Parts: sequence; C-alpha cells; structure tokens
Amino acid sequence: MSTDRVMDFLYYGLILLLPLSALAARRIPIGQTLRMALMWVGIFGMAFLIVAQRDRLSSLLPGRGAPEGVVRIAVAEDGHFWADVRINGVQRRMLIDSGATTTALSQATAKAAGLDLGESPFATMVETANGRVTADHTTIRHLAIGPIELNDVGAIVSPSFGNQDVIGMNVLRRLRSWRVEQGVLILNEPN
Repeated sequence: MSTDRVMDFLYYGLILLLPLSALAARRIPIGQTLRMALMWVGIFGMAFLIVAQRDRLSSLLPGRGAPEGVVRIAVAEDGHFWADVRINGVQRRMLIDSGATTTALSQATAKAAGLDLGESPFATMVETANGRVTADHTTIRHLAIGPIELNDVGAIVSPSFGNQDVIGMNVLRRLRSWRVEQGVLILNEPN
C-alpha cells in the first residue's frame, strides 16, 4: 500500500473519529444515535443529489430558464440529443447529429410536412453510417426548434432512413452558436 493511501485512511479515520467521540462523550443511547446518523446520511444524500442534478433543476426555478432565443437540450439516456422540432408546422422528435452534413427526413415526415420530393429531378448518393443510399433533395419552408426559427432549410429524404429524422450541420451552421456544456446542448438563434 502506498504512503498516499495510508494517509487517506488516517485522514478519513480521524474525520469519522471526531463525531463518534463527541457522541460517545454525551452518552446518547445507541438507538437514538443510529436514528440521528441515518437522518444525517439522508440529508447529505439529498444535498448530493441536488448538487449533482443542479443543471436539470435550474430550469424549474423562477427566472432561471433559458434566455430568449436559446434552446437547452439535456442529453438523453441513450447518450444522444433529441429535440422537438416543427417542420412546416408538423411536430417531430429529431436526433441532433453534428456528424451529419445535411438534415435527413423519413418519407413519412416529408409527406406529413408537405415537402416537394420532386424539387430536383436527380437523386443523389449519400454516405450514411449504414452505407450508401439514394436520397431526394427538398427544401423545408419553415423549421423551428423552440424559439429558434429557420426558413428554407435544405434536406434529403430517403426510404432508407426508416422513421429516423436527423438535424444535421446545415442547421447547426446557421445558428449564432451551439455548444455542449455538462451534458446540455445549448443552441443560440441566428442573429
């Protein structure tokens, strides 16, 4: 065992010894001592949870929400950022992917949003995580993520995307800024 490890054990032992000796000097019954210890463990546990989740809890406090024109998206349990997006008024839950060059839509989303898939007479080959696929170009008249609104956003549509809709770099590039801080994606509307 290293010297640092021995010093850590001594340090923590002293920290534990001081309150225990104070309790022993007061001659408090063991049952009452255990109840007090459990209450303090509960208090410190709650304080730890509040501090650990302060980013998620800050939006609940009055006056602590996101400023005007800013969208904050917490990382999901799957490790991705998902946003509620309106495409020509149609609500969809979309993956925000900084590794995707272009916004990609499923055929169902394109149809629901009334997008013109015949906008370009030529399909294009697109390299995806699952290989090369053929996709049609289209333009989204109006795309909104919370208070952030963009017009004339290019997108691609393919049956190969299944039901997955993705916000790509062509949207993120149009924002004033975007960044990730402590597991929260922060999007700032364009100037």
